[in-house]
Amino acid sequence: MINVIVIEDNDTIREGLKILINETEGYFCEAAYPSYKFLIENINNLKVNVLLIDIGSSGQHGINAIKKIKAARPGLIVLILTLYEENDLIFDALCAGASGYLVKRTPPEKLLQAIQEAYFGGMPMSSGIARKVINFFQQKNQLNNEDNQTLLTNCERDILNKLVEGNSFKAIADSLLMNIEDMRFSFKNIYKKLHLQAQIK
Repeated sequence: MINVIVIEDNDTIREGLKILINETEGYFCEAAYPSYKFLIENINNLKVNVLLIDIGSSGQHGINAIKKIKAARPGLIVLILTLYEENDLIFDALCAGASGYLVKRTPPEKLLQAIQEAYFGGMPMSSGIARKVINFFQQKNQLNNEDNQTLLTNCERDILNKLVEGNSFKAIADSLLMNIEDMRFSFKNIYKKLHLQAQIK
């Protein structure tokens, strides 16, 4: 059972997501709040695997909320809900500890698939975000001028470069002769390294 919490200030969207999740086998909406403040107050009392959080209207306040939530529950998977694919805001959220994002117009079945994918360790990113991640780690390499286990491996760089080129998750796996589990593991490592390096930048 995947336990989900929804943070969304729009009542209609919030209730719609709650109903969708609860009416789908294998999913349960543990709680649905209009603000991340309610979650922070109750974070240690909730059984939850995945958090869907809208940060579009709250901007930097939402980014700071993700940092607080991840500090309290490091293992919690955080997915961003956004109206538009705003690369800068999404990238900041990923650096704060999020593991992916969903556009609100995502069809219900795709949204559920994305939650499941994130739950099992994968969450491919868009080409724009992949480019930002590559640039971020390139800057880190230039600053460090030394090998660092938290920087990207050749395989991880290949995956990101293929995403920038517009390749699909499956196409990347096929071209690199990787199975889906290996791809999930690689994405999980990329996100972990991004979170860690962002904390010490």
